[in-house]
Amino acid sequence: MVRSLTYDIQMPFMKNWLRNNGLSIVFFSFFLISIAGQTLTGWKQHNKEMEEEGQPALRLSSYLSSGHFLQATFENWESEFLQMALFVVLTISLRQKGSSESKKCEGKEEVDREPSPSRKNAPWPVRKGGFILAIYKHSLSIALLLLFLVSFALHFYGSIKNENEHLALKGFPAETIASYMGESRFWFESFQNWQSEFLSVFAIVFLSIFLRQKGSPQSKPVDAAHDETGE
Repeated sequence: MVRSLTYDIQMPFMKNWLRNNGLSIVFFSFFLISIAGQTLTGWKQHNKEMEEEGQPALRLSSYLSSGHFLQATFENWESEFLQMALFVVLTISLRQKGSSESKKCEGKEEVDREPSPSRKNAPWPVRKGGFILAIYKHSLSIALLLLFLVSFALHFYGSIKNENEHLALKGFPAETIASYMGESRFWFESFQNWQSEFLSVFAIVFLSIFLRQKGSPQSKPVDAAHDETGE
């Protein structure tokens, strides 16, 4: 009886939890599947290249700290966080008439109002006020910028490590941090990812003026006029 009652309580809770967190659960699951796929295929590809050079294959655990894995992983993360940080910051002041991704061209919106500690269920930093609130008001862009900087640094570390691993196989001297900063390879890796991220943001901002997706918060209502701005 107790076991049945516990089951009856847990099931609705789980259903509600899955419903309320479905978007993040699905995307994080996609991430885990993708990073696993990247790791396994990258490991096989790297070992194939090592064998062609007459070198022994790496264990999977060793591959995870290799320059090949670090460079490939963080050059992508870097561009994603840069794109999101810029999008969050630039949409504060810039507008695109007719886009669902823009604030309205005239007037203030809910996101522009000053936080009130008396608002129901206001977050702790809002109730605290002062320096804590000043940081919290910009915490999203700060977090995204920090994630970009960390990813940028790890991308650079992985890229120079990968380059020096290849140079060592050929008997050439290793690159220094200062010299590699000026090398085209590192910046090519960055720009090839940045450009695709900026293009994808431009596409969603521009296409949402004329195209619709019923049920999506990233789209305007299907019957909204093309020049109607905002969701």
